[in-house]
Amino acid sequence: MLRLSRELRASDMIEGNQIMTKTGLAAACILVALSLIASPLFAQPNEGEEAKRMSGDQPDISGVFTFRTLTPLQRPEGLEGQDRLSVEEAAAFEASERTRLNRDLFDPESGAPSAGYQSRAEGGVLSYNEFWYERGIELTRDKRTSLVVDPPDGRIPYTAEFAEQNRLRRLNLRNGFADHYTDRSLGDRCLMGSNSGPPMRPGSYNNNVLMLQTPGYVTIVNEHIHNTRIIPIDSGPHGHIRQWVGDSRGHYEGDALIIETRNFRQATNFAGSSADTTLVERFTRLDPDTVMYDFTIEDPNNYTRPWTVAIPFRRTDGPLYEYACHEGNYGLTGIMAGARRLNTQPVEGSR
Repeated sequence: MLRLSRELRASDMIEGNQIMTKTGLAAACILVALSLIASPLFAQPNEGEEAKRMSGDQPDISGVFTFRTLTPLQRPEGLEGQDRLSVEEAAAFEASERTRLNRDLFDPESGAPSAGYQSRAEGGVLSYNEFWYERGIELTRDKRTSLVVDPPDGRIPYTAEFAEQNRLRRLNLRNGFADHYTDRSLGDRCLMGSNSGPPMRPGSYNNNVLMLQTPGYVTIVNEHIHNTRIIPIDSGPHGHIRQWVGDSRGHYEGDALIIETRNFRQATNFAGSSADTTLVERFTRLDPDTVMYDFTIEDPNNYTRPWTVAIPFRRTDGPLYEYACHEGNYGLTGIMAGARRLNTQPVEGSR
């Protein structure tokens, strides 16, 4: 798959590929940056600053954002009970992560187990080098140890049954399980970006988003696989058609935009979605350069309780460009061909 770094895009992509409309160009003049605050669950404008507002007294959360960060989604083992790091601890953690994840330091033969890559003998294949990555180089400003802010332990509260289902699913994907192309993820198939959601969360690259506000609608354009959501505002109840991005309805509440999404398809499956998944996203303008994005997921089938994530959206230069996923994409063909080849190999001990 062709994944373009922001440095490459700025010089090599042509103007015709810009994902911009006249409305988008006007809205994108307002750029937003995000820093976490002490209470991310209920973000409020910073003291002494009023949230920017549009006509109709709606909070202005439009602009081009980045949400890349080294802060992990869940709190790592070894940091139990520690929700923030000191300045010195954070610097050491950031340096360690930059080394652990650096593809240019990986040995293709031995792999990088700590980063999730098996050795070549175990079937592991290193994909991109470090040039293609845009995962961020530091933690969020408040040095949190997880983006999960509730439960307080910073962990997703899976049920035991669903945790096992997730483990088996990851094992099948790692081992090349591919009886059919639909066995692969939507990301492998270039249908949905792994970090665009909904909900959005940081990934390895293309952690950028354009948000547009117009009368009656909000549009969210994710750079990763150029996924676009058009969300009606105050438009009545949810429908009944299941979609990969769910069925969203938005409304404004004080200084925040609230989006509630239901009716996900099982294939979306962000950390476990089912027919009963409800996602509530909140965008709160904190200051001219800051918008807080937090979301809460509730699904009694897969989680023991609702859980909440808070992610900083920081201002970044635009515009966004087309994400060319399937141009020259041999990834899915290679996965399928490799699985077929493996299936023809004799089992050890057989004749």
